[in-house]
Amino acid sequence: MSSNPKYVVAIDQGTTSTRAILFDRAGSPVAVGQREHEQIFPKAGWVEHDAAEIRDNTVAVLAEALDAAGATAADVAAVGITNQRETTVLWDRATGEPIANAIVWQDTRTQALVDKLAKDGGTDRFRATTGLPLATYFSATKIAWLLDSVDGARARAEAGELAFGTTDSWVLWNLTGGVGGGVHATDVTNASRTLLMDLATLAWKDDLLTAFGIPKALLPEIRSSSEIYGTSIAPLDGVPIAGILGDQQAATFGQAAFEAGGSKNTYGTGNFLIINTGSEIVQSTNGLITTVAYRLGDGEPRYALEGSIAVTGSLIQWLRDNLGIIEKAADVEQLALSVADTGGVAFVPAFSGLFAPYWRPDARGAILGLTRYATKAHIARAALESVALQSVDVIEAAASDLPAPITELRVDGGMVANDTLMQFQADLLGMPVVRPAVTETTALGAAYAAGLAVGFWKDLDELTGNWREDKRWEPQMSVEERAERLRVWRKAVEKTFGWVD
Repeated sequence: MSSNPKYVVAIDQGTTSTRAILFDRAGSPVAVGQREHEQIFPKAGWVEHDAAEIRDNTVAVLAEALDAAGATAADVAAVGITNQRETTVLWDRATGEPIANAIVWQDTRTQALVDKLAKDGGTDRFRATTGLPLATYFSATKIAWLLDSVDGARARAEAGELAFGTTDSWVLWNLTGGVGGGVHATDVTNASRTLLMDLATLAWKDDLLTAFGIPKALLPEIRSSSEIYGTSIAPLDGVPIAGILGDQQAATFGQAAFEAGGSKNTYGTGNFLIINTGSEIVQSTNGLITTVAYRLGDGEPRYALEGSIAVTGSLIQWLRDNLGIIEKAADVEQLALSVADTGGVAFVPAFSGLFAPYWRPDARGAILGLTRYATKAHIARAALESVALQSVDVIEAAASDLPAPITELRVDGGMVANDTLMQFQADLLGMPVVRPAVTETTALGAAYAAGLAVGFWKDLDELTGNWREDKRWEPQMSVEERAERLRVWRKAVEKTFGWVD
């Protein structure tokens, strides 16, 4: 590494693609490499990724980003990793190969195990310890399913031959040498999404491991979000890997929401609202989950409330790939604007059940209110509006849990380029919606965590100074219209309940 490196690299291992982004000291993106990976749907409700493809893509996008910037490893101070959370990889420590496809966070195959565990204590059985309800969303039941479904996996796991990780751990292990001495670790934010970590102690909890039937030998070491875990191999030979944050926590960090009350809503494959609650563990009474926001080095952990929505951006992909009513995702805005309203159509995209604040695994997607008048444009508009309507549900739930009101919403993610959606969001919330100048906040947060660990950035105040507003949307809808829109939406949501017997 040179004496005066110019960049920090963030690896953003997301649900649909893996990206590497170089950031400069101002927190501005300089160069990007990106590759999509296959979405595998073997059965209804099953969602998988090829972890080997993700591993190979990670190396490729790092090289692409360096080439695009005309940079070498010597120009890079540190590497940060951010990742799709809960997605579960099991691999062979000796060969470095996954024992099966990764089970993705959206996958619902483990519902029977969730139901079985919930018979003793309900879905909140482990909430006081983990902050999470029992749900297929989190990693624990995915691990258990793989151990019981892949020949010999359980015995090999108990013998210490296998390793588990969310995709941050998988990327870290491979980039630090893999079978040649790879570091097997995760950070507190990802560990807090497994249903296996105690929020108060930040350690794996033995009675949770017993309940799910998971051998401790499988698990990575839990580390902070900002420290040097190890050094990279090619193409970033010798560069320290020094930051890990789950994608939504990373976006919150990239939005400089470091203190209690800071919040953001990310519009990606799904939507995710996070509100920082500081050093206090706040248990929601309104359907949100409690999670770790970040921990810097050996400092005090910071916690958050989160509202997770499974299907938002992926709904637009579904319109493109499954229905073929648009050619590319960006076309949805123009199609939606070709009609004045939804024509009475409501679209509830409960493809994986409903997450926060409902937690209804028995729900399934529905398009309601169809008449002969309805066109693909009305369906597209209803789909787009559902993204904002689902976010209202989680933001209102959060407001009920918090002592102080939320006065504006900071937003990020791919869909915030859609002006129509952002205006509709402001209208439905009755509060300003604010987009930052750098919308790559997920990758930026990982870069910040890594840069802090190696002194590339001095402190949180310097990072706060980097944040700049790009655009603000003020609410324009009448109170009466807003109330009526929400009434119809909630009626539609209730119609999706109980579809799965």
